[in-house]
Amino acid sequence: MAATKLLIVESPSKAKTIKKYLGSTFLVRASVGHIRDLPKTRLGINIDEDFKPTFQNLRDKKDIIKDLKEAAKKVKIIYIATDPDREGEAIAFHLQEILKKINPNIERVLFHEITKTSVKAAIKNAGQLNMNLVNSQQTRRFLDRIVGYKISPLLWKKIMKGLSAGRVQSIATMIVVDREKEIEAFNPVEYWNIKALFEKEKMSFISSLYSINGKKLDVKKFRVNNEAEAKQVLGDLKNNTFEITKIEKKERKQQPPAPYITSKLQQDAASQLGFSAKKTMSVAQKLYEGKDVGDFGVTGLITYMRTDSVRIAKEAIDSLRDYVEKNYSKSELIPKTRYYKTKKSAQDAHEAIRAVNVEITPSYAKDYLTNDEYRLYTIIWRRFVATQMKEARFDKTVIDLTVGKYLFKANGEILKSKGFLVLYPNRKLEATLLPELSEKEKLAAKDITSEQKFTQPPARYTEASLIKKLEDEGIGRPSTYATIVTTIVNREYVEKIDKKFHPTDTGKIVTEQLVKFFPDILNIEFTAKLEDRLDLIEEAKDDSLTVLKEFYSGFEKDLNNAIENMPSLKPKDEETDLVCDKCGSMMVVKTTKRGQFLGCSNYPACKNIKDFKRDENNKVVIVEKVLVYSDKPCKNCGKRMVFKTGRYGDYYACEDYPKCKTTAPVTLDIDCPDCKDGKIAEKRGKKGKVFYSCSNYPDCKFISWYKPINKECPECKSNYLVEKYDFKTKHRYVACPNKECKYKEN
Repeated sequence: MAATKLLIVESPSKAKTIKKYLGSTFLVRASVGHIRDLPKTRLGINIDEDFKPTFQNLRDKKDIIKDLKEAAKKVKIIYIATDPDREGEAIAFHLQEILKKINPNIERVLFHEITKTSVKAAIKNAGQLNMNLVNSQQTRRFLDRIVGYKISPLLWKKIMKGLSAGRVQSIATMIVVDREKEIEAFNPVEYWNIKALFEKEKMSFISSLYSINGKKLDVKKFRVNNEAEAKQVLGDLKNNTFEITKIEKKERKQQPPAPYITSKLQQDAASQLGFSAKKTMSVAQKLYEGKDVGDFGVTGLITYMRTDSVRIAKEAIDSLRDYVEKNYSKSELIPKTRYYKTKKSAQDAHEAIRAVNVEITPSYAKDYLTNDEYRLYTIIWRRFVATQMKEARFDKTVIDLTVGKYLFKANGEILKSKGFLVLYPNRKLEATLLPELSEKEKLAAKDITSEQKFTQPPARYTEASLIKKLEDEGIGRPSTYATIVTTIVNREYVEKIDKKFHPTDTGKIVTEQLVKFFPDILNIEFTAKLEDRLDLIEEAKDDSLTVLKEFYSGFEKDLNNAIENMPSLKPKDEETDLVCDKCGSMMVVKTTKRGQFLGCSNYPACKNIKDFKRDENNKVVIVEKVLVYSDKPCKNCGKRMVFKTGRYGDYYACEDYPKCKTTAPVTLDIDCPDCKDGKIAEKRGKKGKVFYSCSNYPDCKFISWYKPINKECPECKSNYLVEKYDFKTKHRYVACPNKECKYKEN
């Protein structure tokens, strides 16, 4: 039967999964994200005509657009099933705008989870585009474009070429800069901890000084200030007997946490798994789009991963409660269904992030997932299952021990009932035991010690804590957190050192000027309110044009003031006595955000540049490049091939460039495992990631993300092994590239 329906999704992997659910009446295609956008080289928004946008088809999506148009001609109806959020709705809008002239019969489909049942149900319940969502996303896009395209040229002119500003990213940078200021201004305060060690019936326990004369110790208000005061306390306590004045026993309950929302998943993946926010979303996307999971077939494993809601569908809760009762016994199932309350500020457009089918346990899915997918799925699955399990219960004991004006406290705790903690076999549940004691009982301290401490400055932000800060302040939304964090690093406004964010000098300078001249843009409360208004547009309670006009009226005044009054902080070219060997002008030292280089003062007429160093007298000296030649001549003209480094890594180029544009990869002394004829070459992708391929490409299409080694696997007889790196142990090891083979060696 010929296909009569076209289903458009965002990614090839999602298309591959869904295609297996649908019959031959469906054509399934992937749009691969945005296919239309504002132009790159200009603002693309006519502010004087009510912010009228100019959209262009993206050049790199030319073939995809052509394919979609051809497919649209062949079918009776088109279903657009891009991601179920604002951005997905905007992508669907642009797809509709392009295809409606060819086939106007277009409907919108929302997949909140990728399973056979849910996919078919979503298509059956297809509707129309939600233009409120589209308007909300477009308003965000216009605001970001206006800020970026209006402020960035100003920064180039006043500070340094290549800088850029962003409406939300600049706020994130400011948060990091402000924290650094707090750390720099911090004055540590000295204080002393006093502890007493007791022993009874061969069981020892420690108590800490809690109050003096009824006044509770508090580092900021009341403390043991110095060594002299600590010695005074020790002197008062020496040879004294402590009396137990109070024993308080109570039960402590630990409730299971709410199911994951985007920000919390990113935070836990960072702290527990060491994932960046970007990596977390990438791995979660694969789990959402679907995997082949043995007996369960091809299915999505989690619900949509961009959400700020903790709501769980009733059907999922019912299924989960049946699973808990069957697998953990009724004693671990909470008698009454537990519900979690979503924040008032949440959009609540989607469910929480949960396992689609609770029966697909992490242990079962492990053989079908990559290690990263397995680890992320495990924490999502456990968190979901825990929601309908009983709380953990602890018996907690607090003992007061008194000597004169000094009150010490000792704490003990033992686990009485695991509850949901049965899901966490690796979690440490060490008991803090106390001996049998009674009130008015007297004890002599075996040892009393004092320890000098100093208050610590506030901690620098990690990815997890910065995302939490953005969420708490109402900055950004679930779909934007990862992008915000990635952007401020890529723009080199902050840098990561030992997983902590440090502002760069550029980040500090740019933030200082933006705070001074754009007080609204660099205002957390203003930005949070703007986010709220975008939410109101989505709910049809506010108007896009009104928001844009109100924003621009204040922004334009700040922009004009900045153009007029922002000081020029641009580093001046440093003059030298060196002459350009191409045009005879003088060479100058130029400074960019990536460093310094020697360039011709006659730029742009002359684009001659050189590397340089400074001698012992700080004088600029040209560093001549030493040319390295390949032992193989150019295959086209026979001249020598010269070693060069480009944006995608090292390579050889003909010395007669530009007359001869022949290039060749720099190869390793490793034979290609596939064709045996070529050599392995180390290459670099568009995003800078290193990979390895055959020098005979495109005739041989061997590719590996890991460095191949000419050695046969002793277990599965694969004709090569690969070199890998363990980030936990910080050691390299050799492994078999065959996923089914577990061979590994140091």
